[in-house]
Amino acid sequence: MRELVLDTETTGFDPQQGDRIVEIGAVELINQMPTGRTYHQYINPERAMPNEAFEVHGLGDDFLRDKPVFKQIAQEFLDFVGTDKMVIHNATFDMKFLNAELGWLNLPQLPWEQALDTLAIARKKFPGSPASLDALCRRFNIDNSNRTLHGALLDSEILAEVYLELLGGRQPGLVLANSGGGANGGSEETWRASKRPSPLPPRITEEETKAHATFVEKLGEDALWSKLT
Repeated sequence: MRELVLDTETTGFDPQQGDRIVEIGAVELINQMPTGRTYHQYINPERAMPNEAFEVHGLGDDFLRDKPVFKQIAQEFLDFVGTDKMVIHNATFDMKFLNAELGWLNLPQLPWEQALDTLAIARKKFPGSPASLDALCRRFNIDNSNRTLHGALLDSEILAEVYLELLGGRQPGLVLANSGGGANGGSEETWRASKRPSPLPPRITEEETKAHATFVEKLGEDALWSKLT
């Protein structure tokens, strides 16, 4: 299963008011494992960069002036994405910009159902809690110290880690061969911990055991410890 964790940077909030995409970054996952393949492109928005947007991502007019316009990279981007699922944080924002840019070129639109919104997943999983990318990094103890400014590729790489944690923090592909064998020399199954053949020896001393018993005795017959022992 191929998925693309994707992010964009823009000149503002609304493409219908003249705002444009200035950066696209994406990380490829196969069976929820990063492959090392990425897509990254800076884009000349053909307009001046508002100061408010520059303070968010640091992409200014001088830097973007010699970059390709969206028309020059559109087909390459569509070919990279294909029909695979796009994992996006606040997908409504990125999808409206991508489809606006594609629409202006009379190119095929990306179906809304092709996007998977991690913001919606986080809000459902942790109702009432902050669900920004930075907040989720703090929750899952993901290092985002390099994120002093927003950047599409860096944010995609961070979001890929967050996405896997939102799925349960599991390690995809962790399988061990079944030593029992079979018609094809054995099958693979998900590894699970087995029960110990014998319990571990106690780690408390005899003095600690006696002290605990004395303490419980002082609690009286109605104490929970007295009922359990």
